[in-house]
Amino acid sequence: MIKNNNNLIKRDIFGAVIDHIQEKEMTVVIGPRQVGKTTLLEQIQDYLINKQKINSGSLFYFNLDVAKNLELFSKQDNVINFIKDRKQSKDIMYLFIDEVQRIENAGIFLKGIYDLKLGVKFVLTGSSSLEIKAKVQEALTGRKKIFKLMPLSFKEYASYKDPETFSIVKKQETVSDYDYVKWEKLVGDFAVFGGYPRVALEQNISKKIGLIEELYNSYLEKDIINFLKIKNSVSFNKLVSLLSAQTGGLLNVNQLAKNVGVETKTLNHYLDILENTFIIKLIKPFFTNPKKELVKMPKVYFCDNGIRNFALSRFESLSERVDKGEVFENLIASELLKTVKSPDSLHYWRSLQKAEVDFVIKRGGGRVVPMEVKAQKMDKPAISRSYRSFLTRYKPHSAFLMNYNLRGKIKANGVNLFVLRIDDIEKIFK
Repeated sequence: MIKNNNNLIKRDIFGAVIDHIQEKEMTVVIGPRQVGKTTLLEQIQDYLINKQKINSGSLFYFNLDVAKNLELFSKQDNVINFIKDRKQSKDIMYLFIDEVQRIENAGIFLKGIYDLKLGVKFVLTGSSSLEIKAKVQEALTGRKKIFKLMPLSFKEYASYKDPETFSIVKKQETVSDYDYVKWEKLVGDFAVFGGYPRVALEQNISKKIGLIEELYNSYLEKDIINFLKIKNSVSFNKLVSLLSAQTGGLLNVNQLAKNVGVETKTLNHYLDILENTFIIKLIKPFFTNPKKELVKMPKVYFCDNGIRNFALSRFESLSERVDKGEVFENLIASELLKTVKSPDSLHYWRSLQKAEVDFVIKRGGGRVVPMEVKAQKMDKPAISRSYRSFLTRYKPHSAFLMNYNLRGKIKANGVNLFVLRIDDIEKIFK
């Protein structure tokens, strides 16, 4: 949840995290910088004090971006003594640790303390999936559960920015002409500026852009240059710019390495960093033969549209953009990436004849769920020849068509095809 004029943006993850706070294992929240992880920790503390009536003297918060706090975590004995000196009777003590990846060998460090069974509940956050995997995840097997907090979903954004329009449109099969102007603005602003909370809450467009620039520069300085020790920041920046222009396109890694001016090995390392710090996602193709999947080019999408548009230096309104289709497709991709959870996985489909379907979700049970995206206001469903080709070949139980304004259900090539809007993403998984 993010505070704003005594109001709150409700984060969908809050309830699940609160439920897990009652468990002994560590609660770990990962996600990009400035998506509200610190605020979420504050809200959890507030909940524990006011709803669970936990003594505030049993709650301790540390931001490891602060040198003084990090110093405490330089030695295990420091933390163990801190806990023993402040532990009150048999009550549970809560340690909230922000940016846990700052601790050297964090997983082993915390495992040693956890296994002493000192009556401490650890609630941790991290901004780098790469570092969490390397330093925390393996060492804490069986001792933690990981939650992912991403930029605001469209539902979280719209229900805060214009709750009246969002509530009314949710009830409509087709967005009415009267409501469409406000609805188009909600979708358009989110598609252009993205869902980072401070950006979403800001009203002034110039300040929005400034906040995105500040956010990206902070990411580059703190995570890329200082923490991950990437010395060639110019090449790294160039890569991000080139990727923003290739959104939704096939990624030829060898050619991209030449364009950036680095070796292929270095480029793959950069791509790995961008994925694990939640800037981009590479989506692999869908095939029934997994071996083929490994040798085909991935597609690239940005986890947040605002970052993508900043890297491209383009913030004109969605309706005026020549890349409107790519922007809306990336928006749907980012919404899916916030929603698709293991064992489900997100893919695209492309045949040898170059027929293509935007997204294919492989469900854990083996079901295949295809989706086509239409970046336009539609009077009636329009299905491409490529999509029909996929439906005929794979005969999925259901399929989806994402658009601006329509909602409904039709039959297409004998398949139940559901016409949905961006506010309907969750229906795909029901």
